[in-house]
Amino acid sequence: MFQRSRRRYAAVAAGVLALSLGVAGCGSDKESDSEDLDGNRVGAMESYGVGDQFTATEALSFSMLYNNHPNYPIDKEWLFWDELAKRTNVSVETVEVPLSDYEQKRGLLIGAGDAPFIIPKTYPGQESPYVSSGAVLPVSDYIDLMPNFQDKVAKWDLQGDIDSLRQQDGKFYLLPGLHEDVWTDYTIAVRTDILAELGLAEPTTWDEFREMLRAMKVAYPDVYPMSDRWSVPTPLGALQNIIGTSYGYGTMGGWGYQNATFSRDAQEFVFTGTMPEYREMVEFLHSLVDEGLFDPESLTQGDDAAIHKLSTGKSFVISTNAQTLVNDYRPALALTNPTATIAKITRPDSSIGSVKAGSRLENGIMISSKARESENFVAMMQFIDWLWYSDEGQEFAKWGIEGTTYTKESDGRRVLDADIDFVGLNPDGSKHLQKDFGFSNGVFAYGGTTELLQSTFSEEELKYQEAMGQKETLPVAPPMPFTEEEREQATLWETPLKDYVQQQTLQFILGQRDLSEWDAYVAEVDGKNAQQYIDVVNEAHQRYKNEHG
Repeated sequence: MFQRSRRRYAAVAAGVLALSLGVAGCGSDKESDSEDLDGNRVGAMESYGVGDQFTATEALSFSMLYNNHPNYPIDKEWLFWDELAKRTNVSVETVEVPLSDYEQKRGLLIGAGDAPFIIPKTYPGQESPYVSSGAVLPVSDYIDLMPNFQDKVAKWDLQGDIDSLRQQDGKFYLLPGLHEDVWTDYTIAVRTDILAELGLAEPTTWDEFREMLRAMKVAYPDVYPMSDRWSVPTPLGALQNIIGTSYGYGTMGGWGYQNATFSRDAQEFVFTGTMPEYREMVEFLHSLVDEGLFDPESLTQGDDAAIHKLSTGKSFVISTNAQTLVNDYRPALALTNPTATIAKITRPDSSIGSVKAGSRLENGIMISSKARESENFVAMMQFIDWLWYSDEGQEFAKWGIEGTTYTKESDGRRVLDADIDFVGLNPDGSKHLQKDFGFSNGVFAYGGTTELLQSTFSEEELKYQEAMGQKETLPVAPPMPFTEEEREQATLWETPLKDYVQQQTLQFILGQRDLSEWDAYVAEVDGKNAQQYIDVVNEAHQRYKNEHG
């Protein structure tokens, strides 16, 4: 069965990054010319390498766009700022933007030429609109200034992931967060007391998952065994992403849907919404609705309604991640049914194998092109390299100060101060690591070793991650960066195609459109320029391959 898995997934693997991304076998990046940078080294360390503490040779200040999260609004008195200045001799001038307006404000500032030097919280693909104008720096030209970044790319064999960021010119314009391994959080939560009551084992495949729901339906005929959340604004956004993109059928759906998926067999992109694998996913979800195993209101209901049904015994199964399990489901059940138990299950496999898909890249940093002219440019790149990419900087950003916010056991395990809470580690603590100190801030703390990532995980979550770690990781898709003209044309097609696919997908799932009409649906999608779109994608892919290898 495993060989069958490898063959089929080699044939069609989900393109897990935005369509401007992919893998390329480019040569080494251009190293920055030391003579070109002679006037830009004020404050920089003459000798700076992996393991070195970056400390500017004179006090410096860098401007940075700051994504102000409502759960821990910025506080200029945070210990984070003081300790950062103490260690690096750098202060940060923040331009604060509310989380809800961040992407729009970021675009306006860049377009007006008013963006700060450092522009974090930018996800792969979001940098593409700013490339042609020259507003953001081709950071690939300057990674020789970043020894920790280079070290992790080499040590973790991330070159293919990094190449996925390259634009038509072969350069990349985003410094992404780097993970040692693919991190999978979203999965399914199941009432484990119901499993025990019915003598059911945790399902390991999607077929077994359906059998589990069937058994629950027999025992509780008036209940929809599964009623789901995360359907606003994308219906079944999480569930389709869980089943389609990462597992099940080697395709993309929900939150992860993109119009083009790369076929490893054909060595070209195909239209996602008409793939045989996409149809299999749709048929599976339709069977759940058709048999009364899945609440049809899931496609439109809000999260609160789904949680209420779970807590009142009107459903037993729901999509989840680690935080919602602890923060939403268990407290809600404790109020209405104290004996109920619920847990994440390892994502089920399909009959084609045990695999996972995803990128090891996370949101990262764009650099304003104006920063290149600063006399402190080299120092700034060293500062970014230390804070976001060194082991020491990542531990500092996440945990804070050893002896103040945490201690280390003899085995290296970090222990949060007993009076400080974070992700439920010390629920009775009077202070909070993010709100009161500024650490574990999503602007600064992401990426790093698997050990660091999992250092705040519960034993339960560690077991889940261990199980997920046994699965084979699928490769990311190859690159197909558009020219400016291609991007303009593709943009006219992309949204109407995506909207139509999702609309028809929901009709098929609900049974409002019979699956016998699938061929007619395929013809309708073709009539909306699906093939023309895929032709442009493949032309871009082939051109990049010819020019850059």
